[in-house]
Amino acid sequence: MRTLTLLLTLTLAPGTLAAAAPAPADVHLGGPAFSALAADSYRRATLDGTFSAWLSAAYTRTGKPLAGGQTLSAALDARRAQVQAASGAERDKLALDTAAWAHAFVKAAVPRFSLERGYEFASIPKYGERQCLLQSTIIAALLQRAGLNAGLVMVWKSLSGQESNLGHVTSVVRLSTGDVQVDASEPTPTAKHQGLLAWVDGGWRFVTPTFDGDVMTTYVRTDGRGSVPAAKLGFLSLAYIRSQYDYYRAERTVGGVLGTGSGRSTPDGLKTSEALLRQSLQEEPGNPLAASVLGTVLRKQGRDDDARAQYRKAAALYTAAGHMPAGMTANLAWANGTGHLHLPSVLATLFARR
Repeated sequence: MRTLTLLLTLTLAPGTLAAAAPAPADVHLGGPAFSALAADSYRRATLDGTFSAWLSAAYTRTGKPLAGGQTLSAALDARRAQVQAASGAERDKLALDTAAWAHAFVKAAVPRFSLERGYEFASIPKYGERQCLLQSTIIAALLQRAGLNAGLVMVWKSLSGQESNLGHVTSVVRLSTGDVQVDASEPTPTAKHQGLLAWVDGGWRFVTPTFDGDVMTTYVRTDGRGSVPAAKLGFLSLAYIRSQYDYYRAERTVGGVLGTGSGRSTPDGLKTSEALLRQSLQEEPGNPLAASVLGTVLRKQGRDDDARAQYRKAAALYTAAGHMPAGMTANLAWANGTGHLHLPSVLATLFARR
């Protein structure tokens, strides 16, 4: 009996583990995850205070009220009570109204967009700057605190159909009829990016949404293995979000992989980029973007054998997810000795709008 139990455990465990979906990130405003993300950024910048206090003051300052609330907490609590009392179309209307408010509030409170520094919570009080990951985290935090089902997804194909190597992030709010993108990079609250990455069918997958107006009703897998209804798509986990913050820190390190601040990569900068990318992959081993850019860092350090091995690891992640971006295809060809890697063109893909 003990032998049979062991055999069943060994047989079933891999499938069970593969099917286990990570919980979508709970980043509601005032919760431990959101507070920890913000505190980590403040610590890195040696900035006093809390981001939640700054955001509350911004609510009063911007004159963008919600549900008649005099304070941000009161407004979100009032809207939460309204959402909990509603259902169906009425609840969806409240969700869209709250999403439109959050979009307008974030854009008014933080008017400037910056790829170079806007991924840090600390950049908002210091410079008044935001970026796609940060603004999407804040919007999701506000919507979740208001009692709505919301989260984040990666974007690989823009509104116009332009492809990138997971070059953007947007927040999403779930309605009874499907999902709606809420993107503060756009002038209007709702967006229609054409390609996303999220948790589908037991893994991180590249998908193409099917729209009914602004609502995403189904997601088609890019690997041709079917589709899922909106309710079956999982938003990014907290581990993935943490991983993505560290990815952006690696990308924008002074003298790092992009040569930020100095116009060129330096040994110290590349070393910092490498350490942050390895931290990113420790947090979420399935982050293909972090895996691919780590290969580029190793290549720039002159560690060609390590770079080739890393590119192959990254390619395996993209293949499992169902799509290989053009830059990754070129990287893999170089790694396998069947092509030439032109670093300037590879690095240029990292400057895609975020």
